[in-house]
Amino acid sequence: MRSTKTMANYRVVLRGAALTALLTLTSCSLLPDTHSSPNEPTLPVERPGSWHPGWSISRPDSLAADFTQLQPNLTGQVGMAIMPVGGGRMTIFGDWTTGIAWSTIKVPLAIAALRHDPNDGVFEYAHEAITVSDNDAAEALWQSLGDGEDAAHAVQEVLDEAGDALTNVSGPKTSLDYTAFGATEWTLANQARFASQLPCLPETDTVVSLMEQITPEQRWGLGTIEGTEFKGGWGPDDDTGVYTVRQFGLVPTRSGGVAVALAAQADSGSFEDATALLDRLARLLSRHLDDLNGGKCQKLR
Repeated sequence: MRSTKTMANYRVVLRGAALTALLTLTSCSLLPDTHSSPNEPTLPVERPGSWHPGWSISRPDSLAADFTQLQPNLTGQVGMAIMPVGGGRMTIFGDWTTGIAWSTIKVPLAIAALRHDPNDGVFEYAHEAITVSDNDAAEALWQSLGDGEDAAHAVQEVLDEAGDALTNVSGPKTSLDYTAFGATEWTLANQARFASQLPCLPETDTVVSLMEQITPEQRWGLGTIEGTEFKGGWGPDDDTGVYTVRQFGLVPTRSGGVAVALAAQADSGSFEDATALLDRLARLLSRHLDDLNGGKCQKLR
């Protein structure tokens, strides 16, 4: 976002979607051997009932061990979800699991708008919405898709294609909503799943390319890892003023791409401290990229 102040007007208009339907997971995993050792710490998971019984979660041993050491030294809540590009097993760390999408939702929004009308004017709006997270440009993309219901349906179709049929994009705005789409609840797991299919979907190359061109001022977290295509989003809670900072993106490894979703809330509540937490997660991840098995796109249909 170009200005964090404008985001204070966002309203939460959706409840978090329960994970009641999931993609069928393939047999590929993030590591050649993902079996947990008897002494491995238990993975923090979402609240009971949030996980599908058949969902398999792998734990890369060295990354898991380092995260377990790091987490007590983090001054806030964090979450990290990792999945190979093209699909596979998901790995989840941390205690932050779901929240408002903020400007990360501009990625499926830009895809939907460019599919609807790929003219130069819409591209310029997409460029501004992604690279500098301009809110006015994102609003123009939203309006280009029709009224609130039509726009929400178009963005939802993009999410559905990636297997994220549980993230409900907000419908028509009310007088209390600044930008309805930014108030969408998006779980960390669903965001990582969307990212894992993002480069595999039709007509997404333009937006993925824009995710390589993020302004230097917003290149914290995943933006510190060379070659990563990513998008961030952030904003304060209306009641507490505590900032949530989110990112998702595609991180290159020697064996293929890895989809990563990150989120943080600092104990201080500040934007700066939350981005510093994402920097620490990115440094941790970058040290273990060679441990991860990435993936390549597979046709969804």
